[in-house]
Amino acid sequence: MNRHNPDFSSILKELGLKETPKRRAILEILAAEPGFLSPEELWRTLKARFATIGLPTVYRNLGELADGGVISTIIHPNRHLYYYFCTRVNGHHHHFICTSCRRVEDIPECSVSAMEGEIIARNGGAITSHIVQLNGLCSDCLAGVTE
Repeated sequence: MNRHNPDFSSILKELGLKETPKRRAILEILAAEPGFLSPEELWRTLKARFATIGLPTVYRNLGELADGGVISTIIHPNRHLYYYFCTRVNGHHHHFICTSCRRVEDIPECSVSAMEGEIIARNGGAITSHIVQLNGLCSDCLAGVTE
């Protein structure tokens, strides 16, 4: 799947979700954004296209799309949730989040797997998933901060 030219119909079909104009618009807006958006920011953009769209509809659709792995949930240091269109073309991966300009970069490596074995050996449990998100400033924003 290509982030810059995604096939939204196929994406929704693979997820078992009906292709509605509002759901498609949510994907289009997120795919066009290089960074993350809040549900409220997305809702304000959608209101220009759909006068009757409610914020609960936006939240419900974001939840369905995040559950399907088409968008990623970004947990910001401000404790708010944001969303980012992520095709996961590289398979399992994590993200670097610039908390200043909102840019999101894929981190293709995952070193948590080695740690999982050690944790399982120690407590005898089973790890079913993990979330790793690195927050900071990208090089552009860092250059602006240090000047």
